[in-house]
Amino acid sequence: MVDDPPAETSRNRREQARADFEHARADIEAQVRATNARIEERAGRNLMAAIGLGLALGGGLLVSLILFKWLFMIFGAALLVFTSYELTTALRSAGRDVPRIPIFVSAIGIVPFAFFFHAEGLWLATLGAIAFVSLWRLGEMALPSRKASGADVFKDVLAGVMVVVYVMFLGGFTLVLTGSDNPDGRWWTLGFLIVVISTDTGAYASGLLFGKHPMAPKISPKKTWEGFTGSVLFAVLAGTLVAIFMLNEPWPVGVLLGATMALTATMGDLIESLIKRDLGIKDISSFLPGHGGFLDRLDSTLPSAAVAYALYLIFT
Repeated sequence: MVDDPPAETSRNRREQARADFEHARADIEAQVRATNARIEERAGRNLMAAIGLGLALGGGLLVSLILFKWLFMIFGAALLVFTSYELTTALRSAGRDVPRIPIFVSAIGIVPFAFFFHAEGLWLATLGAIAFVSLWRLGEMALPSRKASGADVFKDVLAGVMVVVYVMFLGGFTLVLTGSDNPDGRWWTLGFLIVVISTDTGAYASGLLFGKHPMAPKISPKKTWEGFTGSVLFAVLAGTLVAIFMLNEPWPVGVLLGATMALTATMGDLIESLIKRDLGIKDISSFLPGHGGFLDRLDSTLPSAAVAYALYLIFT
């Protein structure tokens, strides 16, 4: 039986339209993959995954700061534990025998001291953590399998002290701010974090679009002066808005907050890049898709937290 010519023509048209649609879809997918690859090459990360995970972490942060302040202790403890674990693991892979158990205990124990007893509690807890980690490593010398030369043990102790100071002490200032008896403390925490995020966003966007002149090619090849300029502009704008609408401070305070956060965030990023370069690794870990590890995301925040607390003391 011969098909009716009009019916056959209609079927051919449908098949041709379907083939054209599939071809167009394949072209669009190829273009999207190529664009993502170019963005990832310039930005150094999977940007879509980074944005999605960043929004999830930001949502948890907002809930803990705005609705239930005490939840920030859980949020902060999780970040300190994971970040300390990452840095400890990276140091151990480089040959430094940093004991994990006292690092974990210290990362958790420092949280309530900083939150409830503020700066004094943070200082005391940090000194206690340094003593705890150092004595634990020295005590391991009693085990035949953990013996090492005096020089190696000294380096192990210094590496443990670095984890405590760099991650726990600096990160602890967010808990000091949030747990402050002054109700404005948690708004300062949220405010300086907004400015730091704006700093990172401005640096990535400006570097991606205009970056040509490397800022520190031997430490962080992708960081450019154009990106740094964008980070300062974004930070000052965000700091001004935060000061006026969130902190009830005059705009010059916001300009100062933005400028200092841009400097400390950039310094934190370069310090972490220097650590990774010294250890010979690209990312501290791969825990966070598109972000690397927790320390890769908190590198800008850690030194900024201490400076934000200093500004908080000055202006409140």
